[in-house]
Amino acid sequence: MDETRSTPRSQRKSESLDAGERDEIERIASAVIGAAIAVHRSRGPGLLESVYEACLTHELTKSGLPVERQVAVPVRYDGVELEAGFRLEPLVKGCVVVEIKAVEKLSPVHRAQLITYLRLADKRLGLLINFNSLVLKGNFERIVN
Repeated sequence: MDETRSTPRSQRKSESLDAGERDEIERIASAVIGAAIAVHRSRGPGLLESVYEACLTHELTKSGLPVERQVAVPVRYDGVELEAGFRLEPLVKGCVVVEIKAVEKLSPVHRAQLITYLRLADKRLGLLINFNSLVLKGNFERIVN
């Protein structure tokens, strides 16, 4: 059986992206990581997630990237669209979801949470960033839907 036909469309997104789209998403991801490093170097660990979100949004906007904060995403359940209060943290240029944490250590539930957000919002790439560390290196992850 042809694997492409047996695989749901949502799992074939990488096949539907052309090289230019992939390059653009990678450029945005690199800019987000660079901005997160700048924020972390300036503010350090110990602040609330909302503070890091505001600082990161400012840094990205300053660099010319459009950022939407607290984007409402409806949840579909049993054929009904529900307003469940689900909101994405920064959505950068309409395609990269950033999940900001300020925790001792990232856990599997944080990764699962971002994967769920990507699926519900129908987005390709998410970045999970933990600002509560002495060094940001090793405290962020790329999650592909």
